[in-house]
Amino acid sequence: MSDFFEDDSRPNATNATEYTVSEISGALKRTVEDTFGNVRVRGEISGYRGPHSSGHAYFALKDDRSRLDAVVWKGTMSRLRFRPEEGMEVIASGKLTTYPGKSNYQIVIDNLEPAGAGALMAMLEERKRRLAAEGLFDAGRKQLLPYMPSVIGVVTSPTGAVIRDILHRIRDRFPLHVLVWPVRVQGETAGMEATVAVEGFNSLEPGGPIPRPDLIIVARGGGSLEDLWGFNDEGLARAVAASEIPIISAVGHETDWTLIDLAADVRAPTPTGAAEIAVPVKGELEATLANLSARLAAALSRGIDRRRQAARAAARALPSPDQLLALPRRRFDEAENRLGRALSVAIERKRGRLGAIRLTPATLARRMDEARRLTARDLARAQAAFLGIVRERRARFMRTAARLSPAPIARRQKLQGDALATLARRKDQAMTVRLERLRARLTQADRLLSTLKLSEQAILERGYALVLDTNGTLVKRAAEVAPGAGLELRFADGSAHATAEGSEPVPGPASPGPVVSKAARTVPKDKGPSGQGSLF
Repeated sequence: MSDFFEDDSRPNATNATEYTVSEISGALKRTVEDTFGNVRVRGEISGYRGPHSSGHAYFALKDDRSRLDAVVWKGTMSRLRFRPEEGMEVIASGKLTTYPGKSNYQIVIDNLEPAGAGALMAMLEERKRRLAAEGLFDAGRKQLLPYMPSVIGVVTSPTGAVIRDILHRIRDRFPLHVLVWPVRVQGETAGMEATVAVEGFNSLEPGGPIPRPDLIIVARGGGSLEDLWGFNDEGLARAVAASEIPIISAVGHETDWTLIDLAADVRAPTPTGAAEIAVPVKGELEATLANLSARLAAALSRGIDRRRQAARAAARALPSPDQLLALPRRRFDEAENRLGRALSVAIERKRGRLGAIRLTPATLARRMDEARRLTARDLARAQAAFLGIVRERRARFMRTAARLSPAPIARRQKLQGDALATLARRKDQAMTVRLERLRARLTQADRLLSTLKLSEQAILERGYALVLDTNGTLVKRAAEVAPGAGLELRFADGSAHATAEGSEPVPGPASPGPVVSKAARTVPKDKGPSGQGSLF
């Protein structure tokens, strides 16, 4: 038994040759390149995004069962006679090689020839034409999005960056309730799961335990045509077109188009753009509401003030209480005077009639019976009249109640609101025009004032002086100056005070001011001990 354990612990002897990883990779590379040194491959371009920053192009050639990585070097790209496009079926000439760093193989293309549109693109175009012929993409079928939804349903992957971008954008603009229906966004079942999600949101009952969305966003990040193929599913396009809830399609980047982009009510360039389309900015709504509230309060205040002023004006036009009661008071006095005489006359007449009548119990009983009969008749008539009036008033009330409706009040309120908005716009325009006119007048006056000031200062700078009396009045003639009068001489750089000893006319044109005697000396205002100069 000890021999058995010793034999089991020894390494197994083998004759197989050991290779390093690099040796195996190099051997495979040489084998593949020697065997497939020059091949022609027909396939559909997939995953093409244009040349890389290095100038090389990387994509894949595929058919309905297989996929082959391909590369076109920068020098070959410059020699191609046409530009490759996504979904184009081509015939590629080149050689197969391996890439040891990833243990895969690829074709290095030396020449590329178009072979017609790819199968997927042809299928997509045919499906698009058929659905368009059925009217699924017509603009008349599309619904308007709710301005302020309370619940938004999102159909996307719960683990990708798309749902995080949408939630973050909605939280920044207008936080509200978001329902996420998790689906696969790539693969064979992506279209079916998205169809189930759209139909599931539409099947929710309003007011149920799970709130029904007011808006649905179908979102996915960018990718190749194969990655987005699930959103070209015919069943999904029909479900989106038949949805009672408005749908925003946000599949891929701005350059990616799918069938649900055409069937949806609105297409967004990105998932973030879909969130921006779905909800407004809460801060802007609050600012608008505050502005409208302030305008409404101001309009109500102005309306009340105008009506108060109108009431006061009407009150001033009404006659005084004494004027209104003068005529009724006179009539009352005349009636009072006539009443006394009429009572006296009536008493005499009753007394005469009473004296002429012989009162007996039978007469009294007969008259009481007559009075009772008349009273009963009048009471029956009064009851019948009262019931008739009640029935008439009830019928009139019912007819009036049937005609009453809040619609006229609402129409009048709308008309008053429109008139108020028109007056507000006219007020703003009038204020703007008035301010512009006043501003122009003020600018013109300021310019004229500056011109006058500069003109006066320029004259003083040339050596002239203004002569003012003690009251600050300009002295224009020497004859206006009395001997010993105090004068103020205003120069370009300041003023000086002086006392006139005498004056004499100057031959020739009249001088602009009095001529002070040659013996006069002036002291500047800031040189004398008391702040004034003197003339000797």
